[in-house]
Amino acid sequence: MKKLIEASDVKKLIKSHDQLLVGGFGLSGTPLTVLDGLLDADIKGLTVVSNNLGDSGQGLHKLFVQGKIKKAIGSFFTTNKEAVQAWQRGELEIDLLPQGTLAEAIRAGGAGIGGFYTKTAVGTELAEGKEERVIDGERFIFEKAIKGNVALIKAKQADTLGNLTYHTTARNFNPMMATAATIVIAEVEEIVEAGELDPESIVTPHAYVDYIVKTAHKKEGRNYVGTEHTASNS
Repeated sequence: MKKLIEASDVKKLIKSHDQLLVGGFGLSGTPLTVLDGLLDADIKGLTVVSNNLGDSGQGLHKLFVQGKIKKAIGSFFTTNKEAVQAWQRGELEIDLLPQGTLAEAIRAGGAGIGGFYTKTAVGTELAEGKEERVIDGERFIFEKAIKGNVALIKAKQADTLGNLTYHTTARNFNPMMATAATIVIAEVEEIVEAGELDPESIVTPHAYVDYIVKTAHKKEGRNYVGTEHTASNS
């Protein structure tokens, strides 16, 4: 399979100051193995677009404590208390976006749309500095589309061509991120031969996927158990 690489190869595809799109809601649908592959990478100044920055000692939290992340764009950062404290000290930039706005901004980036108007956050601190427009008598703010240099996503299955399926809520941000980055790296639980996937179950076509990494985390009940930690799939 030409697209299959090791987690240790991922660091060769990411440069300092890249903007990364990282899938997951909490730790569900988070590419834990791929993120672990970046721990010994000589990179810094990353901007990370993700719903959150991982939990303590898990996922993106590992990269954050190494000082690799300069800016975070997302919706929920309170699960990573150290990130909140770093923002309070001025050591981490944070752009806070409502979750629906974040999802739509990524989708727009993948669709080649420059941005969109939304009523969400109008009149709040989140709207400060953003263009406002009245449409049919209602106030809207403009949100720019979001794209990335590299997308790190998590899927359930891949075939040898790179077509992807997802497992329930692990679908979250992953499919839209696969459309919005120059390089797409997908961590998967299972790889099957081309033709074995039900075409109706394929969410991300192989044309979007550049590389596949087989997960090193085994699912046990609601948890993923790896060599270094256990990650909750809640």
